[in-house]
Amino acid sequence: MGAPYTIKPTRMNLYIRYFDEETLVSNAAEALHFLSSLDGVEVTEEMTGELERFMASSALYPKHVKVNTRSFFIAIKTTANTLEEFKTKGANQVKTEKPAQKETQSQYTKSQPGWYEARLVFKRVISLPETQKSHYIDTTFACKVKADSVQECYNKVIAHLRGRQDIDVRSQFPSIKSQNFTYNYLGN
Repeated sequence: MGAPYTIKPTRMNLYIRYFDEETLVSNAAEALHFLSSLDGVEVTEEMTGELERFMASSALYPKHVKVNTRSFFIAIKTTANTLEEFKTKGANQVKTEKPAQKETQSQYTKSQPGWYEARLVFKRVISLPETQKSHYIDTTFACKVKADSVQECYNKVIAHLRGRQDIDVRSQFPSIKSQNFTYNYLGN
């Protein structure tokens, strides 16, 4: 009988974002130090506990932590070592791709000119002038787009929303693979 083997856990860092402010840290204490340096953020025992439990857990999904009744910060576990690496490669740099993922990606780039009906739900930043604070609100946007592929349809929708003056630049948009982006090919 051979010796039992152990799996070395991957070291995870933590990406923290609160509106325009963001950082990449290696533990919950550094994250709390960063948050306490921000205007409008009071680090509480509850917040500290939530963040420490999240870091200690095996969960890989993003965590939203309440700052006050109307705002949250987001925490994402990542294998990235720098903020730049996180922004370029994403949260988890997957070295290999499953065949099903390749098939899905090719469906987005497959040439199919015509009209698409697109719908997405994004996190829109709404500013409250009376309090000088902002918060995220789920906003649905739907339109018909003439494009050569699903990817071009998605890119046109995102470019349109980012170009609108009534949409804050801090708003967050779903990825093309997200369940918050759907499309229907309508034909020519």
